[in-house]
Amino acid sequence: MRLSGIAKFFIGFILGIAILLAGGGAVAYYFFTKLSVNPAKPIFAEEQQAKSPVKSPDAAKKPAQSAQKPKPSPSPTPSESPEPEELPPGAYEARVTWPEGLSLRDSPSLNANRIGGIAYNQEIIILKESDDKKWQRVRLSGSEQEGWVKAGNVERVE
Repeated sequence: MRLSGIAKFFIGFILGIAILLAGGGAVAYYFFTKLSVNPAKPIFAEEQQAKSPVKSPDAAKKPAQSAQKPKPSPSPTPSESPEPEELPPGAYEARVTWPEGLSLRDSPSLNANRIGGIAYNQEIIILKESDDKKWQRVRLSGSEQEGWVKAGNVERVE
C-alpha cells in the first residue's frame, strides 16, 4: 500500500466518525427539545362549556311560542346584594395561586381519588388544615363541594 492509500483510509475513517457523531447529536438535540416543553394545561370537566342542545327536525315544524316570552328576573340592586355566606369558626377565604390550578381530592393524600379541580385565581374557603399541615380542607365558594388540596398553593383574601 502506498502512503496516499493510507491517507485516504485515515481521512475517510475520520469523516465517517464525524458524520455519525453529528447525526447522533442532531437526533439527541431534537428529542431533548421536544421533552423540555411544558405540557398543555389540563381542562377539567367543570371548566368545559355545556354544549348547546341540537334542535330536532320535529321542533322546526311546531309553531313558535314567541308570544309568551319569559320575564327576566330582576337583578339585585346594590342595597339588595346577596350577603356573604357565614364561615365556620377558624375558616377563612383564600384564592388559588398555583398557575395550573389545583386538584380537589377526597382525602389528604396524593394517592386519594381526585373529585374535581379548582382553577387558578378561584376563590375558596379554607375550613381546616391536616395535622401535619401539608393539606387543607376546602369548600368551593358558592358551592357545597368540599375536598382536600395541597397546602401552600393559596393566599388569604381579606
